[in-house]
Amino acid sequence: MKHFFLAAVAAATLAVALPVSAQNLAIVNGKPVPKSRMDVLTTQLARSGRPMGPELEDQLKQEVIAREIFMQEAQRRGLDASDDYKAQLELARQTILIRELFADYQKQNPVTDADIKAEYDKFVTANGGKEYHTRHILVENEAEAKQIIADVKKGKKFEDIAKAKSKDPGSAPNGGDLDWATAASYVPEFSQAMIKLGKGQMTQEPVKSQFGWHVIRVEDIREAQLPKMEEVKPQIAQQLQQQKLAKFQEDLRAKAKIE
Repeated sequence: MKHFFLAAVAAATLAVALPVSAQNLAIVNGKPVPKSRMDVLTTQLARSGRPMGPELEDQLKQEVIAREIFMQEAQRRGLDASDDYKAQLELARQTILIRELFADYQKQNPVTDADIKAEYDKFVTANGGKEYHTRHILVENEAEAKQIIADVKKGKKFEDIAKAKSKDPGSAPNGGDLDWATAASYVPEFSQAMIKLGKGQMTQEPVKSQFGWHVIRVEDIREAQLPKMEEVKPQIAQQLQQQKLAKFQEDLRAKAKIE
């Protein structure tokens, strides 16, 4: 009877202990390492989009255990009592808390489909219309620009002159090619001269801007090729989230009493 009683007590004790031990990932030097530490790392990886497989799970487990080993040694040496450690710990605490604040704000103030549609409509309005495939040659003075116009009229290739004489490092190696763009992409003086040209036409007089003197030729004209909203929706959403968060930060600073 006595043996039966002791066995029953042992079984009951084991039944109570199992849920507690299940909460621990391991026991290092007699100290339990809670499974919650690994759960935190798993959540962080999930947020980054990395899939969680058996191999990665084992790596995380070993990482958590290794951290506990190193942390115990640092504590044994009294490093957790140093002023430097305490200062770094406070900075880490601030960083985590601020990150949680911003995450909470974004959760409470999500970007809606209506917000995205409105922003896309503004983009279409600003970038719609015609696009121009243009080349240009940029030089420092008007006389040089006039000579280039004369040379092209005599039969010299626009592209060759651009490679040899243009001061625009971005387009000169490509024969002055600026690719497709709307008129709004350029400074006003350039745009105003460009939109007066037809396909294959070149400016008959040099065009002065803040960058120097331009000789412009329009290769082709087409209606603006704009992406569909679904194609740019993620980028618009991210941009609006950043704008909302920046405004939130500005408002908090403005309301803060700083002495």
